[in-house]
Amino acid sequence: MDATLKPRTTQEIEDAVKWAAAEEQPLEIMGQGSKRGLGRPVQAAHVLDLSGVAGIESYEPAELVLTVKAGTPISDVEKLVDENAQELSFEPMDYGPLQGLDPGKGTVGGVLAANLSGPRRIKAGAARDHVLGMEAVSGRGEIFNSGGKVVKNVTGYDLPRALCGSFGTLAVASTVTLKVNPKPETSASFVLSGLGDESAVQVLCKAMGSSAEVSGAAHLPAGVGAEKSRTILRLEGFETSVDYRFKGLEQLLRSFGSPERLAEPDSRTLWRTIRDVEPFAGSNAPVWRISVAPTMGPKLVELLRGKLDIQAFYDWSGGLVWVTVLDGLVHETEIRGAVQEIGGGHATLVRAVPSVRSNMDVFQPQPGPLASLSARLKAQFDPSGILNPGRMAAGV
Repeated sequence: MDATLKPRTTQEIEDAVKWAAAEEQPLEIMGQGSKRGLGRPVQAAHVLDLSGVAGIESYEPAELVLTVKAGTPISDVEKLVDENAQELSFEPMDYGPLQGLDPGKGTVGGVLAANLSGPRRIKAGAARDHVLGMEAVSGRGEIFNSGGKVVKNVTGYDLPRALCGSFGTLAVASTVTLKVNPKPETSASFVLSGLGDESAVQVLCKAMGSSAEVSGAAHLPAGVGAEKSRTILRLEGFETSVDYRFKGLEQLLRSFGSPERLAEPDSRTLWRTIRDVEPFAGSNAPVWRISVAPTMGPKLVELLRGKLDIQAFYDWSGGLVWVTVLDGLVHETEIRGAVQEIGGGHATLVRAVPSVRSNMDVFQPQPGPLASLSARLKAQFDPSGILNPGRMAAGV
């Protein structure tokens, strides 16, 4: 009989996983379900619902440290730190709108399981880089702790880094300690209009290589959210510093045109739109998330436009390309073939109906040695294969 298990403590998570392991009953690990459409459909009859494992355990603004239960809505955490003039610098994206769901429904555990990071990753790093410690339950039904509450606690194997991005296939996180940072006093966007993709990526890379301390670098081609293309650079910090760096970019990039300055709150709204891939929301067309070398992004899109009817835009200075295929088909062979043709990268299908996702490699297939390493890691943490089976690869 199918069951939904809803623990409220780490001990109850342990009991549920021990039962599942003993009975060889696979579990789908879920918070609020906002990322259920990521990866392959889970092959499990029972759901381990972590939404009840929620709440702030401790918050020390002066120490820049926050300890929170994994089922806590990420929107609650962002509101709390914002009230203390702080932020989660990895700027976690919200997949809800892209998946046809309401925004703000993700949990802390889900953000870390998917290692979600927004446009600021190019400066601040990924979600895993901001995890100081973690308590979790392995697929063996054993509670373990890794890390701590200080930035320089680096002893032994870095388990939080292994668990971030594992999509709940290795362990069930119960409590997480995160590093937070002071929120910038202000932000502004440097916007150039009308550039083609190659020129735009030249601008992004040139700005990233300068002393302007850019914290966001994106390009929206014509037709993606506006009639004209927009090449966008974000500057954050003290107002006088932002003004100075904006003028420096004007000089550096003067050959590419005259910029528009987008101030708060319009700048913040635009970057939220980029972060959450809102130009591709409101549709069921497949969406791919493709990581490549920044200078190769325009070449990839050019190849794909020659074969498919697509829309695309660039984040991370051109290194992250979002692609939607407008004919409604995933075109895995063409997408991954183009990625290999430009020298390699990673193509992940982030939106498609379950019947499609269950019959293909949603994540970029791993080379043999890396796949073997992943299999050994899975065997160590979840030897019975009960945690989110099939989520990342068929039969795993």
